[in-house]
Amino acid sequence: MLRILRSGVFGLAVVLGLFSASPPASAAYPDRPVHWMIGFAAGGPVDIVARIMAQALSDRLGQQFIVENKAGSGGNIAAAAAINAPADGYTLLFVAPNNAISTSLYKKLPFDFLRDTTPVASIMQLTNMLVVSNAFPAKTVQEFIDYCKANPGKISYASSGNGTSVHMSAELFKAMTKCDMIHVPYRGSAIAFPDIISNKVQLIFDNLPSALEQSRGGNVRALGVTSPKRWPTVPEVPAIAETVPGFESVGFYGISAPKGTPPEVIETLNKAVGEALKDPKVIARLTENGGIPRPMTPAEFGKLVADETEKWKKVVEFAGVSVD
Repeated sequence: MLRILRSGVFGLAVVLGLFSASPPASAAYPDRPVHWMIGFAAGGPVDIVARIMAQALSDRLGQQFIVENKAGSGGNIAAAAAINAPADGYTLLFVAPNNAISTSLYKKLPFDFLRDTTPVASIMQLTNMLVVSNAFPAKTVQEFIDYCKANPGKISYASSGNGTSVHMSAELFKAMTKCDMIHVPYRGSAIAFPDIISNKVQLIFDNLPSALEQSRGGNVRALGVTSPKRWPTVPEVPAIAETVPGFESVGFYGISAPKGTPPEVIETLNKAVGEALKDPKVIARLTENGGIPRPMTPAEFGKLVADETEKWKKVVEFAGVSVD
């Protein structure tokens, strides 16, 4: 009997040892759908790129990546939702210049973006594009500036929310050209375009994906891109810097996770993004939307976000704007 009990205890110990030696749950990541927080409305540039990448990641990792649009507060509602989620890799955040800008623009954020997030992967680099209503008289950037100065306070510009690169590109333009324009924030550029097309609001410095779609569709007129030189995917559109020397607003898209997300999860996601950005079909879709794929390691992406945070802090101070 004692021998049987010893044998049973030994067998139980072996079984328990096997369980304790099994890899952690994160090693099988992902084993259920992943939720990706997007700070802007459906149909806008962030949403377009997010859905392209969500499908690519779903294909590579075998689980659905669900895009959740949490618009408002310049993307800070989505950022807070992601930061406050469990750090298990099943809630991610779409990162863009608004996250770098908000750090200095907003005075009462309930989080510190650099401290409370973990960089995962870079997706692409992009520029913004100044587009105006077809009813607007200006056909060039110089004509726009001349008209603005002749009609101070009579021109309104839309943005995808306070603290977005769309907002700050316009504020930088205002500061450098002394144009007096009125800001009209929306919960995403897709919502703003009907008012721009109808000339209720005259212009927007939108992210290239949606601005390009609207201008190619003939709904609005493109005047210039915010990159220091002409953008490779739209070489026919002048750089605003050709008229306003030194003007520049180049952005980025990427992914971050809540602080404390396991390194192996970060590695899995980064690898999957890197593979997607080598796929000719994904590259073609991002290029069609005006982006330049830009894969990075998590550390490289973290440095980019930190550098962008410092860069936009200087722009916020130069433009003299803030949001409580």
